[in-house]
Amino acid sequence: MNLLPADLACLTDGHITPLQKINHPLFCDHGIELFIKREDLVHPQISGNKWYKLKYNLAHARQQGFKHLVSFGGAFSNHLHALAFAGHQFGFETTGFVRGEILQPLNPTLADAVAWGMTLHSLTRSEYRQRHDPEFVQQLITPHQPCFVIPEGAANDLALLGCGEIVTTINQQLDSYDYICVPCGSGATLAGIVLALENCDAESAVQALGFSALKGHPGLADEVSSMLGAVGNAQKSRWQIVDEFHCGGFGKITPELVLFMRQWREQTGLILEPLYTGKMLLGLCTLVRRGFFNAGTKIVVVHTGGLQGLRGMQAQMDRVEE
Repeated sequence: MNLLPADLACLTDGHITPLQKINHPLFCDHGIELFIKREDLVHPQISGNKWYKLKYNLAHARQQGFKHLVSFGGAFSNHLHALAFAGHQFGFETTGFVRGEILQPLNPTLADAVAWGMTLHSLTRSEYRQRHDPEFVQQLITPHQPCFVIPEGAANDLALLGCGEIVTTINQQLDSYDYICVPCGSGATLAGIVLALENCDAESAVQALGFSALKGHPGLADEVSSMLGAVGNAQKSRWQIVDEFHCGGFGKITPELVLFMRQWREQTGLILEPLYTGKMLLGLCTLVRRGFFNAGTKIVVVHTGGLQGLRGMQAQMDRVEE
């Protein structure tokens, strides 16, 4: 899909984000060049990889005549936050099915979503585990038909198409690099990046590292393989999942992580969030100290945004740091 409807054309025009070289003492001491792809700057509300995941889903929904978008996420979901704003901006009705009880007062993420017109429905955790079951989803969306269902995290082939454009812009900004690193939840951003690397140059030695934010999810690599197999034939040797830096599980925060994020900001000026980018950079720095990368290596890290979530997690981070 190369063309967007006229009212969605802004999703492709003029959004090449900076590729910022980072002079961090750890990387300098090991002879490694580090670059941050600043996708946190792609849009003030549709932040980071959510921009790329949603753009072709929105286009497909518009081209098919859908006016109502439905999706899934947790109470602090960057995806639901971005989808709600996109619906508000581009004239879609939106409904979000939220994992767990929707507590009052709403946290900042869900309060924004409601302000932008999203209708929220709570699912128990057992119900939420059925979000990939077609019959269960059909029951949920029957009152909302006709609607276009975007999976949790917008993890579908259309998302892969969009996320591949991150690689396209990096290649316009940097002649060569050895690794591209990205945090992983659903794995769709990693899959899109891997597919784009393969399509750009199948013989290239660039490796993709996906840093999992999830604990005890050995099937993540299989899910990425499945996504890649559905749209291409990217080599397994091209990528790997790093799964030891989840800090106890999704949404879990440790004193080590909070301290690292504070020091990273002091040393680089860059703000991270604790769900994805903080854990990725903590893991990357640990790998550097272990000698995982050779001197002379060039690493590109994708900042996937999500900074809006800091508003709802700052108190928790402060308690952990104490």
